[in-house]
Amino acid sequence: MSPGSKQRIQDAPAFVLHSYPYRETSLVLEVFSREHGRVALMARGARRPRSALRGLLMGFQPLALSWFGKHELRTLQHAEWQGGQPQLRGTALLCGFYLNELLLNLTVRDDPHERLFDHYRLTLQRLAGEEDHAATLRCFEKLMLQELGYAILLEQEAGGGKPIDPHAQYRYVIEHGAVPLSEGGADGLVVRGKTLQDMAADDYRDPLSAQQGKHLMRALLNHYLEGKLLHTRELIKDLQKA
Repeated sequence: MSPGSKQRIQDAPAFVLHSYPYRETSLVLEVFSREHGRVALMARGARRPRSALRGLLMGFQPLALSWFGKHELRTLQHAEWQGGQPQLRGTALLCGFYLNELLLNLTVRDDPHERLFDHYRLTLQRLAGEEDHAATLRCFEKLMLQELGYAILLEQEAGGGKPIDPHAQYRYVIEHGAVPLSEGGADGLVVRGKTLQDMAADDYRDPLSAQQGKHLMRALLNHYLEGKLLHTRELIKDLQKA
């Protein structure tokens, strides 16, 4: 359905990914909704002291949003907090901003991804309640790429479809897959077969799998981001060096 055909939406499950002031009293929101994908909304008067929207339009909180309009920037009519999401703090909060940057840069407007929305909500809950944030991020990154049409081939070798050997070494070539290191060549990131299997199972308990999985996922995301810099990623890296 084209953006021009969308007239009025009622109580759509959504999260605010980003907001910025507009004129003296309003906000422009980028929201991620379950049935309608990423949508830009004008929240008129949301910055007024007595606005019913003031304090509601926060990131990482489940909302039910109603809006209308047939242009790319629509008008927010109503917002209701749904509850149930613990507040993110510290490193978990930075990880949440990182997820939002990924969605802002890799999704397109009006393209729904219901499974990705559900996984985003689950990932926020995991960030709030679990300590291994890196493993949580790897799981989200992998599913996000899969949902956006960039599925990562982790269980079979490129070409012939031979199962990955956990004892072998591979070169992972972006948009091609894993090629045995024994076949030569210079392209791709060197990675263990066991790492690929662990990534397929979302299992990052092995420290080397966690390290290689992070490097491989970063290379893949850099490719699909086409040079766009993620500010939260740089901030997390700086904090880890401190």
